[in-house]
Amino acid sequence: MRTIRHTSMALATRTVSAAELLDASLTAIDADQVRGGATYTHVDREAAREAASASDAFRDRGYVPSELAGVPVSVKDLFDVKGQVTTAGSRILCGEPPAVRDAAAVARLRQAGAVFVGRTNMSEFAFSGLGLNPHYGTPVNPYHASRVAGGSSSGAATSVAFGHVAAALGTDTGGSVRIPAAFCGLVGFKPTARRVPCDGAVPLSTSFDSIGPIARSVDCCAFIDSVVSAQTLDTTASPLTGLRFGVTSDYVADDLDETVSTAFNRTIGMLRRAGASVERFVFPELHEVAGHLPLAGITAAQAWAWHREHVARDAEAYDSRVLKRLRIGEGRSAADYIDLLAARERFMREAQTRLAMFDAWLMPTVAIVPPEIADVERDDDAFFAVNAKVLRNSSVVNFMDGCALTLPCHNADELPVGLSICGLALADASILAIGRSVEVLLHTSLNAPAA
Repeated sequence: MRTIRHTSMALATRTVSAAELLDASLTAIDADQVRGGATYTHVDREAAREAASASDAFRDRGYVPSELAGVPVSVKDLFDVKGQVTTAGSRILCGEPPAVRDAAAVARLRQAGAVFVGRTNMSEFAFSGLGLNPHYGTPVNPYHASRVAGGSSSGAATSVAFGHVAAALGTDTGGSVRIPAAFCGLVGFKPTARRVPCDGAVPLSTSFDSIGPIARSVDCCAFIDSVVSAQTLDTTASPLTGLRFGVTSDYVADDLDETVSTAFNRTIGMLRRAGASVERFVFPELHEVAGHLPLAGITAAQAWAWHREHVARDAEAYDSRVLKRLRIGEGRSAADYIDLLAARERFMREAQTRLAMFDAWLMPTVAIVPPEIADVERDDDAFFAVNAKVLRNSSVVNFMDGCALTLPCHNADELPVGLSICGLALADASILAIGRSVEVLLHTSLNAPAA
């Protein structure tokens, strides 16, 4: 599956039909499942065929609602789709009634003409950055099948990476779009949270939940964002010459994997040679945030409020590692929770001051390359240590209520590494515009073909 723009052009010129695109998508899904793939919790073939057939019929009559019309898309198993049960990667919700309406973001994609092929697998209840799932299996990394795809939107990333769909809809509470995008060599966008309504999505943390796309290009992500946010931003590419980027050694650069460090520093060199200014700055408040773990504390407290009744009824049905993280919230007092919210407010103000002089803040999306599945499945200590490190950098952006784009910046002979281009709240248009130019630079400099 190619980019949305290329796919849309093929549909417009009648080089391919929506039904033929779907046939190719379902064939690729079948091949993945024969290999033991765990990309989906549910593939809705009948509904997808009806949608593709309707799209072709509408196109024959001159009705094409958007460039997404007839294009295969996947939806994370966190979103309500009318007539389907939303399980959120769990067994807990399997007995719930089917959704009576689409989630807001799903409804907007449907109105734009997207063809939904299935519900993608995920970390149970979106509460892990690794993508392991003991109930539906663990999606594997497209670069190396022994490694994780990243989470929590693991199946969303592999559905794109394996060519099933042109784009996937995911959620990002502490990096759940950007981590799997980075681990799978894709582009992922976390918008400012308030821009896309979360109605009809199973919540993890109402303070941090964001809805964003995983796709093959910045252009694809910008288009999906325009649909699900109902906002058309000006994301015209920004010339790199004269842009001012900030880079910090505080926290987000600690203990980087050698491959990540090499790819990140190589990219910084490319940007400087292209005429951008890349300046080091200090951000000591990051260590304060890390020391008090307020993101994890707020998320656990808000998640516990939603899960406590389910836990009381059937705790044994939960992934034990997810349950352990949820129970952190059980022990939070109201006073602790209020203190954590106040800490976040302080950090948001500090971030505005630290980042005011820059067009964007650059960091490695994840501090390490995709870990081996066997290593993180070995025991709880290994799992929680690696999970914390994987979530470390990306969660900072959620905590400051920002937006961020991840782009692949690795060489063809390296494991996937993501470059994060980060901005403050409502800087989405600027971040996407910068991302377009950085994407071209990376494709050119790393000799990678443009998507």
